Amino acid sequence: MDLRKIKKLIELVEESSIEELEVANGDESIRIVLPRERGVLQSHSAITTVAAQPATAPKAAADVSPSDAVESGHRVESPMAGTFYRASHPEAAPFVEVGQQIEAGAVLCIIESMKMMHEIRAPHSGEIVEICAHNAQPIGTGEMLFRVS
Repeated sequence: MDLRKIKKLIELVEESSIEELEVANGDESIRIVLPRERGVLQSHSAITTVAAQPATAPKAAADVSPSDAVESGHRVESPMAGTFYRASHPEAAPFVEVGQQIEAGAVLCIIESMKMMHEIRAPHSGEIVEICAHNAQPIGTGEMLFRVS
C-alpha cells in the first residue's frame, strides 16, 4: 500500500469521530487505531499493515431484540459511516419531517463521508414515522436513520 495513502487514511481518522479504521485492498490490509485521547497519534497507537492476508467477511448481525419486533415501519439504515445531515446546508429546511408523506426515491438526508456528500434516498413510498439520528451526528454503517411506514 502506498505510503501517501496510509498518511491520508491516518489524517481522515484523526479528523473524524472514529477511533479505529480497517481497510483491505486485494491481499493487503491496514488497521489504524487512535488512542482515546484524540487529536495526536501517540507512540502506543497501533498502525498495522499486513500483506497476503485475505479480507475477512463482515461479522454476523446481532440477534433481533424483542423490542425490535414491535416497531412498526421499515428501517432506513445508513449504507456508510459518516456524518448525518438533515438538510443540504445549515440554513435550509430539513429534507423530511416526522409525519411527512414521501415518494420512493425522495432525498431523506445527506451523509458526509470522506469529504464527499452522499444523498440517501427513500427505498419506497410511505410516511416518515421516526427520525432516529440527530443533525451533524456521526453515524455508523447499518445504523438506523429513519423509520418509514
